[in-house]
Order: sequence, then C-alpha cells, then structure tokens
Amino acid sequence: QVQLVESGGGSLQVGESLRLSCAASGYSIGSTCLAWFRQAPDQEREGVATLYTGTGYKYYTDSAKGRFTISHDNAKNTMYLQMNRLKHEDTGRYYCAVGKIGARQDGTGEPPLSADYQYWGQGTQVTVSE
Repeated sequence: QVQLVESGGGSLQVGESLRLSCAASGYSIGSTCLAWFRQAPDQEREGVATLYTGTGYKYYTDSAKGRFTISHDNAKNTMYLQMNRLKHEDTGRYYCAVGKIGARQDGTGEPPLSADYQYWGQGTQVTVSE
C-alpha cells in the first residue's frame, strides 16, 4: 500500500520561510516524477514544482521561481519543498504527488498535470498572513 504523508504546514507571515516534507512508503521515489501542487480557496489545483528524478530536471511555476526549491532524499524516501520569502498568495493546501506518467512533461517547461500523478498525499495547509 502506497502512502504519502505531508508535514510542515502552518501559519506564517509574509517574508518567512517554511519547508514541507512528504514521506513515502510502499513506493520508491528514487526513480519517478515528484510534484507539489497547491490549491487555494476557490481556485483550481495548480502544479507548483516538479522534479524528474531520472534527468534531474526541475519545473517551477512562475510565482515559485527563485523562492521555492523541490528536492528529495532517497535514503529517507522523502521529498521536500523549501519555500522562502513567502507571500500571501502562496496560501493554500499543498499536496505532494508521485507518478511515472509525469515524465512526459520532463524538460518541456510545462506545468505538471494532476492526472499524470498516481499517488497523492492528504495535503498540508499553508497560510501566509500580511
């Protein structure tokens, strides 16, 4: 049984930093596609960052470039999203996701597609106050 468990969410103020973690079990994240999605209130879920472990290629949505970093630790089978200089518009529920089909977006510069990710975490809330 595959499980992804996020942690690290919370309430912060503009300008602060936060690191989200996503611990996987029942599935090796060492050779697959990893992604973080965000869903803000009344908005569609959007892909924030993606890491294609086969090539090392990383994608970031424009709002995340220069502030967020996606990474993973094979030994811990855990992926991370380091978020710096948080903005109010970063508020939302963050979901980690993994899947191999996402590889078709590798190197394209296109955002990840939710449908390409097979396994999802339960989400962790990030609230950034002005």
